[in-house]
Amino acid sequence: MRDPIKWTDNRMPESEDKQLSVMDLSNVAKARFFHSSFPQYSITPLASLNGMAKYLGLGGVYVKDESYRFGLNAFKVLGGSFAMARYIAGEMGRDVSEMTYDYLTSEVFRKAFGQATFFTATDGNHGRGVAWAANKLGQKAVVHMPKGSAKSRFDNIAKEGAQVTIEDVNYDDCVRMAAAEAAQTEHGVIVQDTAWDGYEEIPAWIMQGYGTMANEAADQLRQIGVNRPTHVFVQAGVGSLAGAVVGYFANLYPNDPPKFVVMEACAADCLYQGAVAGDGKPRFVTGDLQTIMAGLACGEPNTISWDILRNHADAFVSCPDWVSAKGMRMLSTPVKGDPRVVSGESGAVGMGVLDAIMCDDAYKELREKLELDRFSQVLMFSTEGNTDPQKYRRVIWDGEYPTADTPQRAY
Repeated sequence: MRDPIKWTDNRMPESEDKQLSVMDLSNVAKARFFHSSFPQYSITPLASLNGMAKYLGLGGVYVKDESYRFGLNAFKVLGGSFAMARYIAGEMGRDVSEMTYDYLTSEVFRKAFGQATFFTATDGNHGRGVAWAANKLGQKAVVHMPKGSAKSRFDNIAKEGAQVTIEDVNYDDCVRMAAAEAAQTEHGVIVQDTAWDGYEEIPAWIMQGYGTMANEAADQLRQIGVNRPTHVFVQAGVGSLAGAVVGYFANLYPNDPPKFVVMEACAADCLYQGAVAGDGKPRFVTGDLQTIMAGLACGEPNTISWDILRNHADAFVSCPDWVSAKGMRMLSTPVKGDPRVVSGESGAVGMGVLDAIMCDDAYKELREKLELDRFSQVLMFSTEGNTDPQKYRRVIWDGEYPTADTPQRAY
């Protein structure tokens, strides 16, 4: 028997909701303006899976495909690059709107600012984004990866000229290592998408950078006649992405927000554990955090995001690895007429969850609580492509993490 998906609705007491302003629309507009100044910038596709929606009994299913982002195969660069720009702007006493790509790569800037060293911990995508941005902007990067990290992800970071290591500790310990080294380095700064007491400014900027992706998706939905998604499914590691997406859409539709579903790997389901506890306080998950969803293998929540999610998320879902594998296969082999989405282990969990909710009556209660039906317009984010090509092939070609006991349906 495969392990079941676990879920809980949100019964936590609301806070004063002070962190929602981090994702104010004006902050997101600044982030998108910054990203659009890069010559490599283009809006990533929004795949309309009309056949899949019909199969699942939904009005629409839309997947933001981040495998096209800046040629880096993942969305993470949006956060790290914008945080770097905001840090530099602050050091220079200027507004981030002046920190365009052309200025940051100019001789005038180099003489005025010099170089900083940006430290970070990563499972792969965030570190690659920080390394890429540092490389493009003439800065330095030092990247630490947790044990078990894929060599392909290590190599992609090293190609960007960063100093990169794989350590014999988990992700959260790598964060502590990077923070300690940054504190001891002249012009050193840690660029991390998890927040803790005393370290909240840069994680807030990273979240604003992620807002570019959500802002693009909202525009793309309007262009195809969907004025508002009824449901937004978003995955979480530390919760920065989830907090950014939920915060953006809560600000965009303050009077009629979508229903928000936050999904985690069951090996690192710190947000789900906090929601189950129900007192509004965050919970930590420790240990090796072993899951194929490497980008979600984080056991300590971002405190900014946690505050947004406890106020605005509707449900928290804890997912075994088979859920992600099923989502990868469904997106890779779509219903006839739908576009194919190459989605990695951390990117496809939303598709797997949505399939389970709609097709397996074991999750009928969750389906009804979320009011998912033939009128629903569901937005998801495929946050990475095949960033670990060997793992991708083992799942798609070889059928790793099978779902043979899935109830059979007529096609």
